[in-house]
Amino acid sequence: MATVLTRAPAVEPLTLADVKAHLRIDTSDEDGLLQTLILTSRMHIEVALGLALITQAWSCYFDRWPQALGSPPGVAGLRDAHFAPTAAPALTLPLFPIASVDAIRIYADDGSFAALPVSDFTLDLASRPARIARRVGAAAPQPARRMNGIEFAVTAGFGATPADVPAPIRQALLLLVAHWYEHRDPIEIGKIESRVPDAVSALLAPWAPVRL
Repeated sequence: MATVLTRAPAVEPLTLADVKAHLRIDTSDEDGLLQTLILTSRMHIEVALGLALITQAWSCYFDRWPQALGSPPGVAGLRDAHFAPTAAPALTLPLFPIASVDAIRIYADDGSFAALPVSDFTLDLASRPARIARRVGAAAPQPARRMNGIEFAVTAGFGATPADVPAPIRQALLLLVAHWYEHRDPIEIGKIESRVPDAVSALLAPWAPVRL
């Protein structure tokens, strides 16, 4: 499975004023550095936890549809690890939270595609991971392209403004920005100074994916 960012967030979860107030900075000398730290801190948390904080658009690609339990292996081969093991096979999306599934496309070898109606699918966007399954009787042709032949275009994120992001996540972002602001010298990976502060990890724990 591959994921591609197609529309980046319009704003960051923290404003420059938020960070400067937290760090008690009243000059503009390091505004560029602080904005970079806000961006990298947000991306660090999103990648580490599979989150999308501010509204953004992604495309998630799969090679084949999942097989139903008990069906013999065919052209699709063995069941993909990203497909949920249910009698009504579903696939899972790697981002949280998913706000909407905007388009479903099947690709040919030449890059052309056919769109499938989103209404032909049952969507469980409240679960983590989000699940998508074909409705009974809905058509789902296999793609002609061998890899990344099925695309789900989705909108993800808690909302369009910083206020939509849960307060503990925003507090963790502030602490992470402050940590990297105070440790700017080259640091060897693995040393105590390079570790994310425990307070950041504790604040983010409720959003860590559960691994069974």
